[in-house]
Amino acid sequence: MTLLEAADELYALPLDSFTPERDARAKAAKGDKELVAALKALRKPSLAAWVVNLLVRREAAQVEQVLAIGAALREAQEGMDGAELRALTKQRRQLTSAVTGQARALAADEGVKVTPAVADEVEATLTAGLVDADAAKALRSGLLVRSLRTTGVDTVDVAAAVALPDALGFAASPTTAVTPAPPELHVVPGDEGARRREEAEEALASAESAVRTAEKELRTARKAAEKLQARSLQLQSEIDELRRRLSELESKAEETDDELAEAEETQDSAEHAHAEAVRDRDAAQKALDALD
Repeated sequence: MTLLEAADELYALPLDSFTPERDARAKAAKGDKELVAALKALRKPSLAAWVVNLLVRREAAQVEQVLAIGAALREAQEGMDGAELRALTKQRRQLTSAVTGQARALAADEGVKVTPAVADEVEATLTAGLVDADAAKALRSGLLVRSLRTTGVDTVDVAAAVALPDALGFAASPTTAVTPAPPELHVVPGDEGARRREEAEEALASAESAVRTAEKELRTARKAAEKLQARSLQLQSEIDELRRRLSELESKAEETDDELAEAEETQDSAEHAHAEAVRDRDAAQKALDALD
């Protein structure tokens, strides 16, 4: 049996059975020093991590649906405005709250009481799996040793939250309850588990509807943006052409001003020469007239 297979079995055990069973397996593997050391290094999960691991193993299909919706929502949220993002956050909270209730019910079936503080850690871990792809991988492994938390913009340290590096990309083996639950536990009218499941299904349906709406609005927004981009490029091209033409006209105006200045100087010289010629002519005429 490989270390990953052994870990898969160990993290499926009741929380108080983890340490003695881990130590027993390490003792049984005494002929393989490397395996013994690796088994002893496996950390006991926190209560919140154990509850999430339990949920992943008992409700594998439900968890896969939640993570699939998370992936779709991550893709759809690009380009959303503030109001749409707030609505999306509300839908995520509804979904994680409902699934957290389901996890608490599973823990109760195992005789484990989940306090509000631990439930908050469970919900934070589910939220991290919705908003972060690596956190989703860690959650799916069923090998969490501590809870996850993210603001949606920070990087989730998933490596420190799983028992083994190989956990990322691994899917936990589904298990059944050690203590058999009532046959119709999840469908008896009025049952808490059924109510939680209904809430989760409603939240899931709401999230799927939001994804479809967001995708439609995103396509519309992209088309509008593409048209405006084309119009903007056209107008910018026209502006550049007008600027080029204006620069040419300004250059010609400067040349014309220089030529005008020279022409005015020539005109002044011609007027001066003309005046002198008129004076000389008048003087000559006067001298001629005097001879007569």
